[in-house]
Amino acid sequence: MRLAILGASGHGKVVADAAEQAGWQSVVFFDDAWPGLKANGPWAIEGNTEALLERLTDFDGVVVAIGNNRIRAVKQAELVAAGGKMATIVHPSAMVSAHASIDDGSLVFANAVVNACATVGAGVIINTGAVVEHDCVVGNFAHISPNAVLAGGVTLGPLAWVGSCASVRQLIAVGEASVVGMGAVVTRDVISGVTVVGNPAKVVEPRNQNTHSI
Repeated sequence: MRLAILGASGHGKVVADAAEQAGWQSVVFFDDAWPGLKANGPWAIEGNTEALLERLTDFDGVVVAIGNNRIRAVKQAELVAAGGKMATIVHPSAMVSAHASIDDGSLVFANAVVNACATVGAGVIINTGAVVEHDCVVGNFAHISPNAVLAGGVTLGPLAWVGSCASVRQLIAVGEASVVGMGAVVTRDVISGVTVVGNPAKVVEPRNQNTHSI
């Protein structure tokens, strides 16, 4: 089983390690910094995006390891359009209910939990130790950062980003492309395109893109 990862970064290293732990026998990277960058830790970088598109049939699966939600969405769409087989990587220490669903290209890292009847879209990152409780709906290309918690029945819009150690109260909706800051406690619905921080979380700025990690 050969896996190609697009995006050679620290995040990419975690993806590669999770993939190996999950049973992928060969993992290689592609990144647009190639040929200036030829390795990502112990893993080889074999070309750029164009090279990967030309070699998709060489791999049993491909996944995008780019933290920026919008860029990840664009890259995954490009790979799918070219016939790439998007892999879903679930670390063996993660607990994913048999009654949950996770769409193509999503990543579930070590010690994360996805509970019964949760629905996770395409290209989602559920990072280390994050919890997605029962009946949550996580939109395409969202990112739930390490140790963040979505309580039961939360709806997280496409491209939304929940920062490390943040928590979202049950039945709350977080709108498309909104950002929940590190450690924030969300007790009310969050409209699309804003950043909220604090306890209780409040809007601090309008936002059109997620361009940095939190």
